[in-house]
Amino acid sequence: MSLSHERFLELAIVEARKAEGEGEVPVGAVAVFDGAVVGTGRNAREGRADPLAHAELDAIREASRALGRWRLTGVTLYVTLEPCAMCAGAVVNARIDRLVYGASDPKAGAVGSLYEICTDPRLNHRVEVVKGVMAVECGALLTEFFRRKRAAVR
Repeated sequence: MSLSHERFLELAIVEARKAEGEGEVPVGAVAVFDGAVVGTGRNAREGRADPLAHAELDAIREASRALGRWRLTGVTLYVTLEPCAMCAGAVVNARIDRLVYGASDPKAGAVGSLYEICTDPRLNHRVEVVKGVMAVECGALLTEFFRRKRAAVR
């Protein structure tokens, strides 16, 4: 496993913790081009009352603005949780070269768990996928978040 993958996934974890501090499901994302962060994102669905306010989409938007283009070739997207179908589709449509994620999502993951959107040969672009980087740390964020939520309901 690449140390740079870990370094950038740690930055995505920082974004996830910010989301958690805002009462959101702790998912964070970081877009990297030529070794520099060009976009960050974290879940914000509750705060924005927006079903599209996923970490990946915000990071992709920021990267597009920073690079001045919608084709994000050369970009690696780091995400703490396996992207859903919407976000995996956005990764493909943005022509991102590589996706690195931490925890798998057996209920909604679309990059290996339920679907293989990023590597589907029927699509016009395929993304290199690196799974399971810092999976324990990324998964623990979610496990603890939902444990606390369930405990608060009792």
